[in-house]
Parts: sequence; C-alpha cells; structure tokens
Amino acid sequence: MRAWRIHEYGQPCEVLRLDTVPVPEPASGELRIRVQAIPLNLNDLERITGGNMMVRPELPYSPGMEVMGVVDACGAGAESWQGKRVVAMAKQAHGGFAEQAICPVVSTFEMPDAIPLPGAAALYFPFHLAWLGLFDRAALEAGETVLIHAAAGGSGSAAVQLAVHAGARVFATAGTDDKVQLCRDLGADVAINYNERDFAEVVLTETANRGVDVVFDNVGEAVLEESMACTAYNGRYLMMGFASNKLVADEPLIVPRRLALGNFKLCGVLLAYAEDDMAQMVKTAMGWNFASGRLGETIMREINELVLANRVKPVVGRTVGFEELPDAVEALANRETTGRVVALLDES
Repeated sequence: MRAWRIHEYGQPCEVLRLDTVPVPEPASGELRIRVQAIPLNLNDLERITGGNMMVRPELPYSPGMEVMGVVDACGAGAESWQGKRVVAMAKQAHGGFAEQAICPVVSTFEMPDAIPLPGAAALYFPFHLAWLGLFDRAALEAGETVLIHAAAGGSGSAAVQLAVHAGARVFATAGTDDKVQLCRDLGADVAINYNERDFAEVVLTETANRGVDVVFDNVGEAVLEESMACTAYNGRYLMMGFASNKLVADEPLIVPRRLALGNFKLCGVLLAYAEDDMAQMVKTAMGWNFASGRLGETIMREINELVLANRVKPVVGRTVGFEELPDAVEALANRETTGRVVALLDES
C-alpha cells in the first residue's frame, strides 16, 4: 500500500514521502480500515515537525490521527465489524496518512451511508471534542452564555453549532472577516474579529460586565488571561487545546491564585477513549483519566442524529487528493483554512 511517511522531522512539503509499505495486520481488538478519507488535524503537524508530543514514534512512520473508511480486516474478538463504514482514531494516534490503517475498536464508530463524503469524514474529532467539553465537562444549559475561540476551525465550528442547538448565547472569535461571517452563518450571536477588536471588552460589554458561563478555549496561552477575565462567577473554563503555543502544554502556566480570585472552574478536556481495563491501568500508572468507549458511542449516535435531522452540519473548508496531502497540511499549519481539510482517496 501507499503511505505518506517521514524519515526525519521538518516541514510537511519537505519531509513527507510517499512510500510503498507492507499492508498492516490487525491484532486482537483492532481493525484494519481501507481508507476513503483522511481528515487533517493540527496535532498531525507536530508528528511531522517533531514538536511537542506525549509519545514520540520511532522513525520512519506515517503521521495521521484520524481516518474514515470501510473495515476490511478484523483482529480476534472484533469480527462483527467486518465491512462496516466507520470513522476511527488510528492506533497510537499515528498511521492514518495511508491507504490502510490500523485502529482500535474502542476508538472506532459506525458512520451511516446517509451521511455522504466529505462531510462524514469531518464529524468525529471536532464534534466529539466539542461535545465532551460543552456537555460532559461544562454541563452547558439553555440560556447560558459561551465564548468559543477559533470558532471557524474544526472543533470551534462544531462547538458553535452544538451550543446554539443547546439554546446558549454564543460569542465566537476568529481572525478574518470571512471566518467571522462563517461563525455568524453557523448561528453565533456575537462574532468577533480578534485582530480588530478586544474580544474580552466586547464580551464584558455585552454581558453587563458579568462575563460568560463557559469559555471554550482551544487556543491556550495567547487568550488565557483575557478569557479568564471575562469568565463569570462559577463559570466553567474549558482547556481544550494549546494551538497558540503547544510548548506550554507541559510547562507551568496556571497561577493558582488566579483561579481562586476568578471563582470559576477549570476543566481539562481530552479526546481519548479506552476500554475499562486499559483506563484503570493508565489511571494507576499515570494518574490520567480516559473516557469510556460507551460514552463515545453515545456521542457519535447523537451527532449522527443531529446531522441527519439538519440541526448541525460538518464544516469542510477544503478537500484534496491523497497526493496533495503535504500541501494541505502546510496550509493548515499556516492557518489558511476554515473548518476541516479532508484528503479523499481514489476508491478505484
């Protein structure tokens, strides 16, 4: 099969090579997926450049956290998945930039035929992440207010739609007028170009200096202090990601007194599902908490139902061919994209 791999770290167009490699075989509890579409993620970039990542795979390897396709081989205990159309996280969060990918069953979810490509490939990561933040952590309710950063991106655009569907008043930030308009089109009540206006000042003015009930922050350091300044009493601050500076993800960043003075809750959000025995092992060894695959199934089912009912929609800003994948990753890194970028494979 063909796979985009890196043999050394560097910029996408310089180090990604289209190699011919053996077709992988799934182990127990794993699936092999014949890939039809590859949604690109910002976290794919660090696996190309050698940036901050929790686990550093051995070179050479194929990046790619997420795929969509059809199951064409099953490991022991997973035979019931044969032939199903699915979205999935690649094993150990890499290996997805390929014509076939190995994925754990616990991070694989059925995708109905009624949701066509490329939209079907754009749903998993952003909508699961947004759902986990807004509902599992923040318990967002109708009538509350929420500030969503990078709202024209993948998880941001999903969060806008889910918050609107929940009956919340949505403040959205984005960096260009076109992206601001997209936020309005998705239902945001107040859309702010952060390059032209102080988003915290706008939020405080619009909320009579109360602030918002929920902050959905996938930007991190660049917006942290101002966002905390416009979080309401007993608000929920969702730490979704660190797009502005991934280096701080493993460094001291939060001042405890700032939280005490803010009188709000800080909530960490990680999109990772695990079987019960694996979740317990990780908890014992590392102190981390993973969500259950059962919760993932519930989220996927609800999202699919909302899409089919035309209540929310996947936002695909660009589709490319498999051969164009390095250029597309570079465009994503340069913030030249909106919504999701999806690479489509020739199924012939």
